[in-house]
Parts: sequence; structure tokens; C-alpha cells
Amino acid sequence: MKMLTSNEWISRFLTTDPPRSKSLVMTIFGDAIAPHGARLWLGSLIELVAPMGATDRLVRTSVFRLVQEGWLVASREGRRSSYALLPEARPRFERANRRIYAPPGLDWDGRWTVVMAPNGSIAAPLRAAVRKELEWEGYAMLAPGLLAHPAADAPTLADILERVKGTGKIFVCSAAELPNSGSRPLGELVREGWDLSGVVADYRRFIAEFTPLLATLVEESELTNQDAFVVRSLLIHAYRRVQLHDPMLPLELLPQPWPGSEAYALAQAIYRLTWEKAEQHLMAVLGREDADAPAADAGFYDRFGGLR
Repeated sequence: MKMLTSNEWISRFLTTDPPRSKSLVMTIFGDAIAPHGARLWLGSLIELVAPMGATDRLVRTSVFRLVQEGWLVASREGRRSSYALLPEARPRFERANRRIYAPPGLDWDGRWTVVMAPNGSIAAPLRAAVRKELEWEGYAMLAPGLLAHPAADAPTLADILERVKGTGKIFVCSAAELPNSGSRPLGELVREGWDLSGVVADYRRFIAEFTPLLATLVEESELTNQDAFVVRSLLIHAYRRVQLHDPMLPLELLPQPWPGSEAYALAQAIYRLTWEKAEQHLMAVLGREDADAPAADAGFYDRFGGLR
């Protein structure tokens, strides 16, 4: 089979799986804009996403909705508009970035974080908000009012409870097997709490879609800066969609071989091959409307185990 060029791969991807504009804008802000001060002019955003099929009108609609939803804040200077990550939204972007760019396979100490809200102990809207936020973080609801995760991050949990105004109203504890009690192994709770078949299928689709692209990038020497930015953005957009449904359980509790490990290695390899030219394109676009656009911060270079 003839190997596609990177430009042909981009065209095919955008034809078969075109990204939704609002979600694409979120990806651009998280992957590209956050390390550069988290703010950009609308004209720059339109120029960045145009090669990915997002029209001027769709971009304007997307940023308007993201402002309404509390993700972005808008500013005006004369006839120009700029958009920045809302400070309150930055922790959520940072948590998402940790999921995307850090390797899978958390070490497990055998303990579970358990969150309890017995019937009648809290109001129904708070119960619904807690469940929604924690399930987004990968928790499983094992019973009404009982959620658990074997690799929970305590600061993230505290931030969520504060944001939904649940601090001091929810029971949170750490649980482990009681020795000599005849307990069923706690690791088997994974099969009870999570249906991972959809996540496995999504990772396999990601691998099938992006493996040919990696082969192309290894062989191709004339990748343009703009195409590098498009490839990097589409990569993270697709990988993020899969990751958002992955509960990020410790590797030893997952079925083996776990396709998330292969997907991460694939994303890492493509990102490392494209980031530098993508940054050159990004800085050129940002610089046309903002001569003082900052370079990427130090944390950017820690992504995927280090870019330098």
C-alpha cells in the first residue's frame, strides 16, 4: 500500500473524522495557548484553526459559548477581541494536561479513596454535581451515594468539592483490605465498577488511525510548519477524546496488554516529531497580532517525558 504524505493524511482525517469546532478550540487553548500566556487574539485563533476546517463563523460561535460556560474570558481593544483562559478554569486544564502528557501506569499501594454521601445527607443538586465531577475524574459509582477510585489525587478531590460547594459535607476516606477477614481482593472491584470495553476500543481506533501517520513522519523530511501544527493539534484532540473516558486506573489492575500504554507511546513519538515546527508556526501566527507574544513556558518542555 502506498504511504500517504502528511498532507494527504490530514485531508483524509478531516474528511472522515472532522473535529467539532468548540472542542477543537478547547484543544488549541490547552495544548498550544496555555503555555504561551493563555491569551490570544481572535484573528490569531481563526488563522490557527482554519486549516482544520473551522470557519470564521464557527470559531466566533465556539468562543462565545466557551465564555458563557465559564472556560474563557473575553476582552476588547478597539475593534479587536482577545480571549484568555478564565483563572477559575485553569486548574481543570492543568488536570487534563497531566492526564494527557504524563505516562500511564500509576503505582498502586492497594488502597482506594472512597467518597460517601448517604441518602438524605446532602441536597439532590449537590449529590448530582459531585457524581458528575467525580465520574469525569474516573471514579466509579459502586452504590447509590458511594463512589471510589484506586488512584485518586487528594488535591484534585479537594478542588472539586470546593468548586461544587461540597467541602465539609461529604464523607471521604481511604480504604484497604482488612487482613485475615476473608475479603475478596479489592483489585477485583475494577470489574465491578468500570466497563472498560469502550475505552479499549477507542484506544485501538486511535492506534490504527495514527500509526500510519507516524511512519509517514519518520520518512518525510519536508513537513511544513503549518502542517506540523495541524498534525500536533489533531493528535492531541483525538488522544484527549479517548483519555477523557479513561478512568486512569493503576496499570496492574487493568487487562493486559493495556492499549493505553501503546497509545501513549504513539502520541509521544508523533508529538516529539512535530512540536518544534508546530511552535515555529504558532509563534509566527501569534506574532502577527502581538509582537510581545511570550514563548512557551518551561513546563511545556516536560510534556511526554521531555521534548529536549
